[in-house]
Amino acid sequence: MENFRGYSSVMGKMQSSRTEMTVKATTLIGSSTSQQKTSAEIISEARSSLRILKTQRPCTPKDDQRKLFGSTSSRTPENRPPSTFSLHARSFEGSDSRPLSGARLTPLDHKPKIPTSPSKDEGPPIPKPPLDPIEIKRVSNARARLFKIASQGNLLPDKAIHPEEIIKRLNSDVSLNIKGFSHDADESASSQLNTNILVNESTECEGEEMILPTRMREHAGSMSTQTCLGSEQAKQDSGPSTRLSSTENIKQQSRSGSSSGTRTYEGETEEEILYWNMKIQPILDELKPLNSGNDVEHLCKTCYKLHRTLQEGNMLGKMCKRRTVLLKTLYKLVDVGSDQLSIQLAKLILALKVSGKNLLNVCKLIFKVSRSANNDTLFQNDKILDSLLEVFSFTDPLGNIDAFLYCMGTIKFLSGNTILLKDLLNKALVETLVQLMKEINDANRTSDIYLCSSGHLLVQVTATLRNLADLPQSRSRFLNTGALMELCVVLEQHINDKDVCTNVARIFSKLSAYNDCCLALSECSSCYQLFLAILHRHQRKQDLVVRVVFTLGNMTAKNDKAREEFYKLEHSLETLLTLFQTYHELDVKITPPKTQNKSKMDDTKKQRLSEVEDVLIKLIRVIANLSINAEVGSALSGNQNCVELLIKVLECKAVDECEELMTNAAATINNLSYYQVKNSAVRARQLHIAELMMKLLLCNNMEAILEAARVFGNLSRSKEIRDFIVQKNVDKFMITLLDAKHQDVCFAACGVLINLTVDKSKRSILKQDGGIKKLIDCLRDFGPTDWQLASLVCKTLWNYSEKITNAVLCFGEKETSELLELLSAYLDEEIALDIDTNGSDEGLVEHHKVCWESEFVPVAQQLQQRIHCHHSHLEALPFSSLQD
Repeated sequence: MENFRGYSSVMGKMQSSRTEMTVKATTLIGSSTSQQKTSAEIISEARSSLRILKTQRPCTPKDDQRKLFGSTSSRTPENRPPSTFSLHARSFEGSDSRPLSGARLTPLDHKPKIPTSPSKDEGPPIPKPPLDPIEIKRVSNARARLFKIASQGNLLPDKAIHPEEIIKRLNSDVSLNIKGFSHDADESASSQLNTNILVNESTECEGEEMILPTRMREHAGSMSTQTCLGSEQAKQDSGPSTRLSSTENIKQQSRSGSSSGTRTYEGETEEEILYWNMKIQPILDELKPLNSGNDVEHLCKTCYKLHRTLQEGNMLGKMCKRRTVLLKTLYKLVDVGSDQLSIQLAKLILALKVSGKNLLNVCKLIFKVSRSANNDTLFQNDKILDSLLEVFSFTDPLGNIDAFLYCMGTIKFLSGNTILLKDLLNKALVETLVQLMKEINDANRTSDIYLCSSGHLLVQVTATLRNLADLPQSRSRFLNTGALMELCVVLEQHINDKDVCTNVARIFSKLSAYNDCCLALSECSSCYQLFLAILHRHQRKQDLVVRVVFTLGNMTAKNDKAREEFYKLEHSLETLLTLFQTYHELDVKITPPKTQNKSKMDDTKKQRLSEVEDVLIKLIRVIANLSINAEVGSALSGNQNCVELLIKVLECKAVDECEELMTNAAATINNLSYYQVKNSAVRARQLHIAELMMKLLLCNNMEAILEAARVFGNLSRSKEIRDFIVQKNVDKFMITLLDAKHQDVCFAACGVLINLTVDKSKRSILKQDGGIKKLIDCLRDFGPTDWQLASLVCKTLWNYSEKITNAVLCFGEKETSELLELLSAYLDEEIALDIDTNGSDEGLVEHHKVCWESEFVPVAQQLQQRIHCHHSHLEALPFSSLQD
């Protein structure tokens, strides 16, 4: 049987350390196949010189204040919608306005007429004398009265009257000639003047008062007096009237066209009129905030009562004929300024399906309330969330994009509350937002009209999805709705929008920590190119870069297809190494000199240094994971720039200050040193790398020591490094590590020792430093539970005993007996596999047996046979016997 040369090549290519078995079993790292790996497959990858690296996900910062755009936003205040604004009753419109179409109108083909110069025969024009100012004022007042009356729509003459005649009558301060109009029109006009001019209420506009000139008020009063006299005269002429009941009165009024002045609405049925007057109007009368005794609590209860009454009468939405009257009443209550009342008003206004400017203002109203975290309880105790989400179903997002912006801003704030977040998830918010993204993406594919404004909206949408991604139960919703693909489209369309890119990167960094989501993202072929484009365009935006490289690290952890996809992209490795160079230079620039105490740095520099180091940690992890692929690993191993950057990190940093950064750099060098390529940059610098590993071996961090031991395990395949190990007493350190009682550490130490025993001159080191006894102790302690380690111990002893002549002289008497006893026991299947299987995975039990049969038994039998051949159990015969 030949000697075992080089433990790295003997053990083969595997992809992780034993310390990651638990992590993999819970599928926190991406898988290369659609089916989850069995436990046996997980364990089979548990030992190797090639390892994936794990790291912590970057934490998501929380803004102290609730704003549309956080403190780290790349948008300047003048280029983004405001989070603070004033909102009053007059901000609303009496009737719904149509939303802006966003289309530009074609200019009219209007050519101004240029006045011709007078002919020479006509002579110069004669100037007109100035008008009398009193006359101008008198005519202006008369015209104002005429246009005011005509604007009411009630002064419709039976026959055409020349405008000059009307002006003449108005200028003489005489009331309008009643004979020129029909009786009904005149009476309606006088009633309208009484109501609209004296009370100052516009038909469909805001509640701003109109200031009337003195002559206009006098004229209106004159007309009101004449109308009243005319009405009394009409009553006397008609004689005594029959008294009607209230119900009959309403019906009579509806038939007679509201002869008494009560306004009716087109298409309104008698039942609706009755329901309004009997049910709705009394409630509206209670909604008068200026009346004494109407406190906020009373107004809230009245709004709730009005909502319920409207619902019972089927008057919600746009079903109510007097919807404008309702809205005007509700708008006036906005000025009360109560957050509790604002919630009730918003819920009621949204239930009436407002649009245009009013929809924008009611969304702003809710947004203002939601800006305070103290008001979250108002949203928990009411059904306002349903009203908000209903906006998405009945409103065009692109036609009302500003309203959607503040609506989404509200939902984003509320999703920061854990209780409300779960409630929103149960209300299918993920599905709603994905559908919204699809509509926006489809619109942006055909035109860039909404690209900028939709970017503002998508910041809110992606921030909300980022919060939803924190819930484990949201993963299935993200997968079933195709959210990952739509988010990739969002990235593609808004690649220059740092805020959108950062939010999407945060979503991916959270979801890619789970196997199923990581696999789904890996199958989005466009994501690799998008990530590469982001790293190229936004190199200096640390919070974006760190999340993209973290996601890439997850995707390339165990998915070999992902490694190949990324590597095949043009300039992929160059982009990673350029980024590596950029952040290493930043790190060197920020890090204080070794003579300066790091604790004396100000908090800003400490934070900046921590952020830069975090990028380096995640970036080196991507390189390590990519190098597991043979093609990529060979290319990186021969890349001088890559190896030099890793060496610089090890040179500039200390383990006690940057533990994860140092261990990741060492693990990456370990992966690259695995490949025995002709132009290996690692082999060219192997002595310098070995010296740097000494710094890790001598620290007090076991993780760093373990990584250094693994590097020495690969490098010790070279005789130059084996000589270095003996010269620097690294061999003694490895023998000492056998006492660590830690399986991974013992495994790494055995890897170095087995390579040392290749040189005959170095085999005696094991016995001189007590190495034989410690190897046997490892076999006894870990054999029954770790047949891979037991196999490696036997291989080391086999190499050591190549020139054996006597087992006792080779191993020692006590050690030989103990070794034979252990080998005999472990080669007995009943004893070797007699482990507690209660609750164990069947795959693990089967794999345990396979490892024993294929890895341990062959080498253990050979070693046992060699020892038996050179060890005699015969006792010496007495002298008398020899004489016979």
